[in-house]
Amino acid sequence: MKILQMNLKKGIAKVLPESLDDLWHLYNVILEKDEVHARTTREVKVEDQYARPKRGKRVPVLLGVKVEKMFWDKILNRLRIHGIVCEAPEKISIKGSHHTLDVTVNKPVTIVKTEWLKHQIDRLKRASRVTAAPLIVMSIDDEEYCVAVLRQYGVDVKAEEKTRLPGKLEAEKRTGAMREFFKMALKFLREAWISLRSPIVIIGPGFVKNDFAKYVKREALDVADAVIDVKGVNSAGVAGIHEALRSGVFTKALKHVRIAEETKVMEEVLARLGKGRGDITYGFVEVEKASAYGAVEKLLVADATLRETPDEKRKALEKIMKEVEEKGGQIMVISTEHEAGTELLSLGGVAALLRFPLG
Repeated sequence: MKILQMNLKKGIAKVLPESLDDLWHLYNVILEKDEVHARTTREVKVEDQYARPKRGKRVPVLLGVKVEKMFWDKILNRLRIHGIVCEAPEKISIKGSHHTLDVTVNKPVTIVKTEWLKHQIDRLKRASRVTAAPLIVMSIDDEEYCVAVLRQYGVDVKAEEKTRLPGKLEAEKRTGAMREFFKMALKFLREAWISLRSPIVIIGPGFVKNDFAKYVKREALDVADAVIDVKGVNSAGVAGIHEALRSGVFTKALKHVRIAEETKVMEEVLARLGKGRGDITYGFVEVEKASAYGAVEKLLVADATLRETPDEKRKALEKIMKEVEEKGGQIMVISTEHEAGTELLSLGGVAALLRFPLG
C-alpha cells in the first residue's frame, strides 16, 4: 500500500492499494459515515438546447460518497463502497444521489474521517511497510537455485548456482550429488536468513522444492521454522521469482505472516483462559472495566465486530480502543477470515491481555 497523502488535521488519507491484502486493510479501515473519493464512471444524460435529452452515456468522473454500506467482492477482487454522493463536478448535478464506487488494486482512493484512530493509522502504515519488510525466497529445481531477498525496490539476488546432476539411471550418484547441491543451497539460504531473520518462501517446479524443504527441516530446524510457504511455479532461479511476483504467490505468503501473528496472540488468550489466570478478560463489559483501570496491554477486536456492531455500541468500542492506546496499550484487529477470528467471535468479539490481574 502506498500512502500518497496523509493530512490528519483535515482527516484525509490518500492511498494506492497494490495487492488484495491492501483491499482487505481498507475494508477494515473504512467505516460507515466516512467519505471515500475515487475515480469512477457515471451515466450522464447529454442534453441539447433544441432537442430531447439523448440517451445517457457513461463518463469517467471523480466522485466522493458518504459511506452507507461496503461489500467485499472476492470473486472480482474489489471493494464495493455504496453511499450518497457528497462531492461531484457541478456540470453533472448528482449530489445527494446514490452511487457505488469500485475500489480495486492500483486505483488511488482518498478516505476522509472526522477522526482517525491510532490503530487505523497504524494499519495503513503497517500495510505500507509490508513490501519493505524483506521476504527471503529460495527458488530451486534439479538444475539451479537462487536465493534472493524481496525488497521494496526489487529482487536482491544473494546467491545462485546452476548444476548438472547425474541422470535418474545413476540413482546412487544422483542422490549424493543432490545432497551436495542441497547442502550448498542451504548454506546460502542460512546466510541470508541470519542477517535478516525474515520469513522464507521456497518455490520451484516439480518435487525438488518439497524435497529441499524436508532437507532443511532435517538439517537446520531454526531455518525451517522461518519457512512460511512452499509453492509451485513453472521455473526455478530468478525467472521463477519473477513469475511468482506476477502471479501473486508472495502476496499470499505475506498474508500468512499476519495470520500467524493473529493465531499466536489468540493461542495466548486461550492458554491464559485455560489456566484460569486473572490477567485475561473478554466481552465488552469486562474489557471496558479493565480499560478504565489502565490494565489492558493488548486489546483484540474481531474485524466483524468493529464493522457490524450497531452505531452506538461501536462508538463505545472505539472509545475503549482510544483509551487503551492513550494508556500505552496495543490494538490488534483480528481477521474473521480464519480460525483465530472465529475463536474471538465466540468470546464476544473483544478480548484483552492484561498487564496485571483484576480482582
